[in-house]
Amino acid sequence: MRIELLEALLEEALRQGAQEAEVFFRQTRTLSAEVKEAQPEFIKVSQESSYALRLIKDRRLGFSYSNQPERWREVLKAALQASEHTEADPHLCLPGPTQAPLCPPIYDPAIGGLGEEEALQKALQLEEAAKATDRRIRQVRSAQAAFSLTDTLVANTHGLRARYEATSAVAHLMAMAQQGGQAQMAWDFASSRFLQDVDFPLVGRRAAQKAVALLGARRQRAFKGALLLDAPVAAEFLSLLAQMLSAEAVQKGKSLLKDRVGQRLLSPLVDILDDGLLPRAPGSRPVDDEGSPCQRKTLVEAGTLRGFLHNAYTANRAGTRSTGNGLRPSAASPPGVAPTNLYIRPKGEAYSQEALLQGVSKGLLVLEAMGVHTADPISGEFSIGVSGLLIQGGRLQGPVSEAVVAGNVLQLFSNLRAVGDDLRFLGPVGSPSLLMEPVDISA
Repeated sequence: MRIELLEALLEEALRQGAQEAEVFFRQTRTLSAEVKEAQPEFIKVSQESSYALRLIKDRRLGFSYSNQPERWREVLKAALQASEHTEADPHLCLPGPTQAPLCPPIYDPAIGGLGEEEALQKALQLEEAAKATDRRIRQVRSAQAAFSLTDTLVANTHGLRARYEATSAVAHLMAMAQQGGQAQMAWDFASSRFLQDVDFPLVGRRAAQKAVALLGARRQRAFKGALLLDAPVAAEFLSLLAQMLSAEAVQKGKSLLKDRVGQRLLSPLVDILDDGLLPRAPGSRPVDDEGSPCQRKTLVEAGTLRGFLHNAYTANRAGTRSTGNGLRPSAASPPGVAPTNLYIRPKGEAYSQEALLQGVSKGLLVLEAMGVHTADPISGEFSIGVSGLLIQGGRLQGPVSEAVVAGNVLQLFSNLRAVGDDLRFLGPVGSPSLLMEPVDISA
């Protein structure tokens, strides 16, 4: 979007009665490749470019968006009309200009210059590595490699101007293992701002190893023991807490953590941080999608709740400052509240997964979890199907399927006994392996 159009849109919004106005622009070029049986399933290059206008007129919000810059006058008209049909809200605001922090490393020229043949080779590495792991891997699904370059611009009538470019590389694969008439599937994933941080063969091997490990899985009688969550599964469980740590959810009465700042709610063995400036991490950026500077903040310290994630609106409503978490899934949506890079950091010693296993007399290493998203963020109650490997006497035994773990998410994290050293991000949420006990594991 030409800067002249952007300035004209902001100026005209003020001339037509808006007290505040903001333009958000994002352009993304994505190169993706998928293979099947060593043959290209597809190689696709796509480019999306769109912008949104958000304005405040008489304390009412107006919003509109388009992918056609020349239609900016129609976008302005639609936003003004939308403001006539929304409720007045004294907390509506747009951030003013502040000195943004130094931009973390988020742009990789190797991704910006990647060609179709190179993308295809990365996808082939995924499939080849999975199949070479074990002869029982009979099928590979969704061996995909994707690479994107994003240009983001935020400007508003308070004089805020922020722009940055970022890259990302993503690998994911589903592997199916078969033996004796039984089939098991497992998935693995990796992403980073930098190409060299994503080990494509390793993603293929990990998916294959999990699928093979689950072959012959049987139901296990109910027992009370330890739950060792593999790092990606632990990140899924942490995502439940991430929802509750949103000030938007708190202010709408949709979070179990409302009115609990200062209380120790989790194990003292962990801090939970959100760091939008974490070098090379998937969610890092200098500013959020409102132009507020990203920052590092401790949300839980030694198990004690210290605060929430805020955008400009929730911060104004709470009488505080934005934490740089005003994010949008696309230009088609106004900014909500979401994590950048939210992760668990151990307060004390971190252990390898092998060392965590050795301390378990009886338990379950969870490799796959189903339905984590169904947990209730208001009550914290959950009932989730899991599969993995039985642990007895500090050693892995046979695979287990159709087990169920139920309870309360705060109680689960209160029962945390040890933390791994294998931090992995699953999108904007990351965790190492986590050992919890006692936990009721039912059939």
